[in-house]
Amino acid sequence: MRIVSLVPHATELLYALGLGDSVVGVTHECDYPPQAAGVAKITSDRLPAGLTPGEIDAAVRARTEQGEAIYGLDEDLLAELKPDLIVTQELCPVCAVSYDEVKAVAQKLAPCPQVIALDPKTFGETMGDVRTLAQATDRRDAALDLVTRQRARVDRVKLAVKGAPRRTVVAVEWFDPVYVAGHWTPQLIELAGGLDVLGFAGEHSERAGWDALRAARPDVVLCIPCGYDGPRALQEAGEFADELRSVGAQDVIALDASAYFSRPGPRLVDGLETLAHALHPELVPDAPGTVHRLEL
Repeated sequence: MRIVSLVPHATELLYALGLGDSVVGVTHECDYPPQAAGVAKITSDRLPAGLTPGEIDAAVRARTEQGEAIYGLDEDLLAELKPDLIVTQELCPVCAVSYDEVKAVAQKLAPCPQVIALDPKTFGETMGDVRTLAQATDRRDAALDLVTRQRARVDRVKLAVKGAPRRTVVAVEWFDPVYVAGHWTPQLIELAGGLDVLGFAGEHSERAGWDALRAARPDVVLCIPCGYDGPRALQEAGEFADELRSVGAQDVIALDASAYFSRPGPRLVDGLETLAHALHPELVPDAPGTVHRLEL
């Protein structure tokens, strides 16, 4: 089978299921696992480089309102790769080539490949995506093994923080303007021994003002700007240090959003373990990721 992945979390999941040798095309943003770096890149970013967060937000809004794509798809290369399966998403127009565009391009190919969209909105649905891909690729046993291992890790975290006082959390997914995280993030916060006081599980991320954060009076502000790694997340938080101090939280924590929160792939469990360590280090002494704290 020849597979093209048009969303980074699908690429991670395909490799986790042992399908790396079948992946013949990925996006320009697929940077994990490291083996994906050697696979043909089939997309490109149409936004100018070097934009500030505010400029990125404005550019994305302008393009989506005008019906213009944020990402380019190399149709000629896609045809050359002759995929049997294309894996994409419909959930977020900012995260990948649009589903409608992918379907339209796929229909021009001979033979027409199967197109699967992975669109999880909750943590449970991300586990369901494992089964969806397994059914399409005949990897049932690998999927069962992956889900079993993921659930065991989740259960260990739940057991470790059971009975611990829940720290209230606001998760900032973007700083200019401020967005609070939705989808699976509030569930990860709850599983890690916290309580998300602004986000709603399964719902889209919501724009919020600093007054809303101050009124929420969280114990912790979790800084996970979409698509940024830990050091960059800390840098972004530092740019808004005065505003963050005004919220009155005990801790301002920056984690690797790109690896552990933005992408609903297997590494969400790494994010859970890292977040549990950040919230309750005395109960979860180890973590796969690095916790960055903003000095208040």
